[in-house]
Amino acid sequence: MFRLNRQAFERLKAEVLKYSKDDFAVQVQREIALKRWEKLLTQEGTPLTFEELCDTVDDLFPDFSKKVLKSAARANRPPSPTWNLIRGGTIALVSTVGAVWFLNLPFPMIRYPVARTIPVVLLPSYISMDHHYRQAITLTEQADQLINRATSPGDLDLGATKLKAAQKSLDALPVWFLGYYPRFYCSWFRCAWGFTLDEFQSARQRVGQMKARLFQEYSAQTQLQQAEQAVVNARQQYQEAAGDATNRHWAIAQWRQAIDQMQQIPPETLAGRMVQPKLAAYERDIQTASSLAAGAARTGMLIAAAQEFARTAQQAEKEAIPGVAGWEEIQSLWRKAIERLQQVREQDPNYLEAQKLMATYERNLGNARIRQKAEQSSVQAYEAALRQRERLYASIPDRATALTPSQVGQLQQIVIELKKVQPGTTVYAEAQVMLKSAEARLK
Repeated sequence: MFRLNRQAFERLKAEVLKYSKDDFAVQVQREIALKRWEKLLTQEGTPLTFEELCDTVDDLFPDFSKKVLKSAARANRPPSPTWNLIRGGTIALVSTVGAVWFLNLPFPMIRYPVARTIPVVLLPSYISMDHHYRQAITLTEQADQLINRATSPGDLDLGATKLKAAQKSLDALPVWFLGYYPRFYCSWFRCAWGFTLDEFQSARQRVGQMKARLFQEYSAQTQLQQAEQAVVNARQQYQEAAGDATNRHWAIAQWRQAIDQMQQIPPETLAGRMVQPKLAAYERDIQTASSLAAGAARTGMLIAAAQEFARTAQQAEKEAIPGVAGWEEIQSLWRKAIERLQQVREQDPNYLEAQKLMATYERNLGNARIRQKAEQSSVQAYEAALRQRERLYASIPDRATALTPSQVGQLQQIVIELKKVQPGTTVYAEAQVMLKSAEARLK
């Protein structure tokens, strides 16, 4: 045993090197101290104590750190027998664990010789294999139940987690070890292993099939979500396009396309089973919407046609004062407009608007009838006045200066007939001229 060990020397050296390098005297003292300690590294004897370490440096550096000296003294103490035992045990334990780890490496050239000679060393591998085998069987069954008999998207997510864990356990089973029966382990523990190649391949094939099924299920779920969102968007666009037939037809086309997309979802998937009850409702809704859109288009055409007849009738009334035949034509136009509106059914959209227009048009038709009667009676009165005037003129001699009482009576009858002519008729202006002349003659 040397009086100073390397660890204590390094601590002392690190402290003494902190002293100034520029002072020559300090450099000499530092070299002396280092030589003393280096000599003690090779000198056999009892390890230096704290007081002895102080003696080696007090004459050179009286202010040398006591803390460093104490630390060096502790590091210079010889290890106790207990510590040596612990250290040796630790080294042995680490070596043993390392050896066991090495012998349990999953390589045939290592496993086979160990299994034939000292199978107990492979106990960690047997425990791991047993655990992963049981986990693989259990998790595969759970994943199969959740994926192939899913009742909600949550089952698929949980099944995906179980399937991933089952795959991990299967990957942990050494393929080369299949069919080997660990007799030593199974003599102490209950083993349920088959570990046959067929079983292993069947399990992997089953996991692969469930992965494919899970991919199909997730794809179908995505397709269903996209189709349902498309239906929602189409409905909203249909409602917003209340007065626009073109946009409504476009929204219905998008709606139909979304339903067709739903019908393409594989029926054996969870999404396919979930969408079946919804399809009937979607079909009913789109049929209703299509009927309403068709009814709206038909109603719109009827109302537009009625309004066109009404505009023609109103234009005929404004252009000139219609005669009896003119008023008959105007009445015909109003009747055609009303006939178009009468074709709008109660279940059709815009039925209320059609009824309001029809009420207005019927009132206008009634006014046209009244105006026609007024025209007809005014024409008759005017023509009667003309005939009476002709008879009156025929009865008056050429040189007569005054009217006889009989002639005055005839002239008064003419005035009465002319006053029957109503304003707004075709003969009203002429009747007014004749009326003024007749009234002037009576004065």
